[in-house]
Parts: sequence; structure tokens; C-alpha cells
Amino acid sequence: MTAAALVTKRLRALPLDRIKLGITTDEIDDDVLTAANFLRDHGLKWAEVRNIWGPYNTSQPIEKVKEAARIFDEHGIRVSIEGTGFFKISLPPETPEGQKKLDDQWKLLDASLERARAFGTDKLRIFSFMLGRGEQTSERSNERVAELLREAARRAKGFRLAVENIGGGHVGTGAQTADLLKRVAENNVGINWDPNNAGEMGEQSFPDGYRKLDPARIFHVHLRDYKHADGKVVWAKVGDCEFDNLGQLRAMLKDGYKGTFTLETHWRDPKGKTYSTEQSLKALLDVIAKV
Repeated sequence: MTAAALVTKRLRALPLDRIKLGITTDEIDDDVLTAANFLRDHGLKWAEVRNIWGPYNTSQPIEKVKEAARIFDEHGIRVSIEGTGFFKISLPPETPEGQKKLDDQWKLLDASLERARAFGTDKLRIFSFMLGRGEQTSERSNERVAELLREAARRAKGFRLAVENIGGGHVGTGAQTADLLKRVAENNVGINWDPNNAGEMGEQSFPDGYRKLDPARIFHVHLRDYKHADGKVVWAKVGDCEFDNLGQLRAMLKDGYKGTFTLETHWRDPKGKTYSTEQSLKALLDVIAKV
């Protein structure tokens, strides 16, 4: 029996009606057909889409995006969330030059919304601006980030904007994410919870960081694993290392979470990203079997 067949057999015995699991397609292969075949062969029905055929989806012509959407549809794959780079820039100053940068971001949001429609999803993964070298957050910058996210929510009416917490960003930990959500009350703004990113920031992301969040504002979740090596965090195969994926999954289901999860591997074995993703998927399924 092939590795894919073994994974598919295991999937059929798991509660995947409760855990809507997918993979970031570019961590399988940038070729959409190859990624769709992998997902189907492994019994998965969800995909998070970022790069397709090389470039980011928001840089591709809409015709290519529609072609990708047709391939997913033909393989029984649904797009859980569209990955975008919206607001993954330094916080623009309130100057004419800064306004030009913001105008470019609003154009990016428009392009992202068009592509989300083509993919058949109402969720977009976005960011909350990145910190410059040596830059720290402040009350003023936090409120400016919140102000711009409120404006994004207005422009993206009918869609859900999932802000990913990320190392090097204005929002990296569960605590920072909770503060953001208090400032941005719009119901179409929530979070793409990445507990491993929070762990990279030094937070005990589960249970401590997670318990600071409002589960109702979690729109999407990234799963993987990490370990500390030589004083820094490095990504690792799921199950080998430090993050409590089982505890996190159990807590989210208990809290009523019904959204989607993505295996975002990041770990790279010398055998390549497809092999690495398959190995982490096998280990994650072992975790899910215990939920």
C-alpha cells in the first residue's frame, strides 16, 4: 500500500467532519494540478491558496486564478482561505508618501477580493503591518493599525479578514492579538491563529496565549511544530517537538470552533517539501486520532 493510500485509510477513521483539515498548496507544489492531486490522493478536501504556478495568487491574472479554481473544483477541493500579503508592510507614515503606499495596499485588497470570489471563499488571510529593525509597538501605532483594519473591514464588506499573528509583526502573540481584537470590533475582522508563530515570539501560546483569545473571533488556524535549537526557534516535523497540537485541537473543539485548519509545514527535510508535508501530515493525523 502506498504512503498516500495509508494516509487516506487513516483519514476515513478520523473525525474530519469536526476537523476541517487542509494544507497550504504551495508547500506541496506550486503546480496547482500536482497540489490538487496530492490533496485528493490523501483524502483531504480543503486547500489554503497562496502561490500558484510560481507567483502569489494576487500577482496572477484573474484568468489563471479561475483556472486554478476549476482544477480544485474538479478534484473536490474547496479553498478554505485565500492567502494574501495585504498589510504585510511597514506601517506607512501619515505623509503623502505613506498615503501612496496605502493606496497600493487598497488596490491589493481589491485584487484579493476578486480572487477570493473566484476561489469561492469569503476568507482572506491578511496581516497587521510589520515592525522595522529595532522598532517597538506603541499605543499610537497600535491604534493606527486598528484604524486601518477598521477601514479594511469597511472595504471588504461581505468577506472575513483573518489577521495572522506573526513574528516581526505588530501582532505576534496571543496577548497582542487579544488587544487588537478589543480595538477592532467589526465582526468581519478576526484572526488566523498561528500558535507556533506565537511560540516563536516566546509566548506559551497554548494554553496561555490561546486563553486570551475570543474563540468566536478565530476564523482560521495554522498547525505545525517547532523546537528550540541553539537559542532560537526552528520549525520541525509535527509530533517531534514542543508544540501541544493535541491540547490545542481539543481545546478548540471544546470551545465550539467549527472553522478550518491548515497544515503549514515550513519544516524542510532534504527530500523536499512534498515529502516533508506528507511526513508532517501523517504525524498530524496521529494527533487528530487522539482528539
